[in-house]
Amino acid sequence: MDTRYILHTRRHARGAVRPLIIAIIAIFALLAVGAWFLIIKPHQDLIMADSGGHPSTPVSAATRTAPPPANVAAMGLDQLLTEARSAMNEQRYLAPAGNNAFEFYLRVLEKDPGNKVASDALRETFPFAATSAEQAINSRDLGEAQRQIDLLAKADPANFTLTILRSKLDAQRKTQDKQQAVDQQKAAQLAAQKAAAEKQAADQLAAQQKAQLAEQQKTEQARTAQQPRQQAAASAAADGGAASADGATAAGGDTAAVLVKGMAARYPTAAMRARQEGWVVVSFTVDPDGTTSNVKVVDSQPRHVFDRAAIDAVERYRFNPAMKDGTAVSSVKQQRIEFKL
Repeated sequence: MDTRYILHTRRHARGAVRPLIIAIIAIFALLAVGAWFLIIKPHQDLIMADSGGHPSTPVSAATRTAPPPANVAAMGLDQLLTEARSAMNEQRYLAPAGNNAFEFYLRVLEKDPGNKVASDALRETFPFAATSAEQAINSRDLGEAQRQIDLLAKADPANFTLTILRSKLDAQRKTQDKQQAVDQQKAAQLAAQKAAAEKQAADQLAAQQKAQLAEQQKTEQARTAQQPRQQAAASAAADGGAASADGATAAGGDTAAVLVKGMAARYPTAAMRARQEGWVVVSFTVDPDGTTSNVKVVDSQPRHVFDRAAIDAVERYRFNPAMKDGTAVSSVKQQRIEFKL
């Protein structure tokens, strides 16, 4: 027999089989669709109608208000089924605790293990209730999520969805623990920075007070040294004794401005983070009322890093003003402020 004829025959046979396979697949697809609409879906609708509604039925904002817990243990079968239908209508599958569809149906099964309405309702609404538990996990309400998962496990302990939900819950707990650790570390760092800044401020204030005390002592020593000369001049000039005495009193009344309230300079945050140190020399006027004005930076190192902090501190200084002939007068002073870590 001719080989070419045989090959042609086989190809023709294969070409005839392909439409047949496609027709068979199409028939099975039509049967599956028909089974869904004619058998499965009506059965689900019947179960949902018997249990009080469909899980996808929208509820108003008023019905979402969580009711108080119910006394499930004291209810009879009919009351439990009624409450369960109401909870289903309001989409209270697993929450709130003590007043949800799953707890009502599980109690029905405790009283009547063969109750078909309760068992079918739990099975059919399990996926929707699992979604509720997943939402609790995503919102990081981990205690509530654990309670809902435990309730799902009572209804269907072998359902694979429980494994997925528990894995997500564990992952969320680990994420929350890591975040808490990071927050604690940040809080510790901020506390350390605050303590360092407070120590720096206290050291600066102590140094300023020490410098002011030294200046006061120097002024007192100068006044003490002047007194013998003033007394000798008063004794030598009989005619001008009274005037000399008055002059000595006036001279004794001339004093420099004395700091009575210092203020530690705030260490700039950027400089603290960069571990920068430096100093600023400021010039300022002590007014007759003891406040400061005309505060200017004379020199600084490094430039413009600590200037603002030094000016802010000096503007809050308070002095006993300089005295001349017993009257408070303005005076100009300079102050070097150190910034060290």
